[in-house]
Amino acid sequence: MSLGKDVFKLAFQLSPIILTDGIAAEIPGGMLPIIAITEALNFVEGLLSGGNPLDLDSFFANFQPLPGATLVDQQVGTYPFANQAVAANAVIAQPLTISMLMICPVKAPLGYLAKLATFTALQAALVKHNASGGTYTIATPSFIYTNCLMTGMRDASNAPTAQAQIAWQLDFTKPLLTLDQAAAAENALISKITGGTAVNGDPAWSGLEQSVGVPSSLAGPSVVPAASGVAGAGVAGVQGLLGG
Repeated sequence: MSLGKDVFKLAFQLSPIILTDGIAAEIPGGMLPIIAITEALNFVEGLLSGGNPLDLDSFFANFQPLPGATLVDQQVGTYPFANQAVAANAVIAQPLTISMLMICPVKAPLGYLAKLATFTALQAALVKHNASGGTYTIATPSFIYTNCLMTGMRDASNAPTAQAQIAWQLDFTKPLLTLDQAAAAENALISKITGGTAVNGDPAWSGLEQSVGVPSSLAGPSVVPAASGVAGAGVAGVQGLLGG
């Protein structure tokens, strides 16, 4: 029972956010748990002192999902429809959203210095991860959100305490279309193009066709001899004028 409780706490409270791709692309599996950043100082201190680095009660931060997370989010279409049967069932899917509250009080006498160092490293890692196209996996007791994008991180401290910035809110959104899905759709289209697509009718030039005719090639000089009804048409060439 204790093992199951520890696993639940580690998965959903201590490290529910996993960075995927981005800065984690070179890591085997392409995933980096957030505790690899928030607990970096504690791991080093525990290893050097001979203590247990997996003391779950001494972790830097605890996470919990905030109210308002969505599992299904659809908007009813309000624009005109062809008929009532279509209008009655017209809904537009919206991206799912999830916000996590990161609670990180100072627990040790020198904890403020460790907190500053940890948040500096965390902010730099998140900015670099987001800039490199990284995504996130968010584990909650009810649902696991995959391929999420971070939309913000802000101070959410409102508890009556002497400590400042004790809680931070991390906002994520799950897009309707992921990069993998877009790449698959693009590959399907490219394969059809490379395989050859039937064209109805003959390709026709536009713009110059009505005035100068259809050139035999894309080369510019072929346009002038084919001209009819424009100034200079039918004029002899330079060699003809010189008798050559």
